[in-house]
Amino acid sequence: MNNGDRRPPMPDRDGGMERMQEVYGFNVDPVSMEGDFLAYTVDHLFGDVWSRPVLSVGERRLVTIGVLAAQGQIDLIDVQFSAALANGELTEEQIREMVLHLAHYAGWAIGAKVNNVAEAAIARHNK
Repeated sequence: MNNGDRRPPMPDRDGGMERMQEVYGFNVDPVSMEGDFLAYTVDHLFGDVWSRPVLSVGERRLVTIGVLAAQGQIDLIDVQFSAALANGELTEEQIREMVLHLAHYAGWAIGAKVNNVAEAAIARHNK
């Protein structure tokens, strides 16, 4: 590292790519994108934060779904539900229960949208 570069050494890129694949069911190689945003996402968010041992991927996914619902980020919830079903982290019954619970905290309109996304993810999973 030269004196003008204040960034720490890059973490294990392969580990971040593997965790991104596990969390989302796909990954994107930062080399294919301009700028540093995706590289930091893969290296830090997936290589470090999602890989910490205190919470499981499934527990982190529950937190993430709650935050996304509160923000109305319905499209991103679809990715989370689909991956949770594919990885066996959540059952259909747990997802439906989660939607009912979220609706009372995030609002009924958001709950209805999350429910539609949940049912679509469940239907795709059962094909």
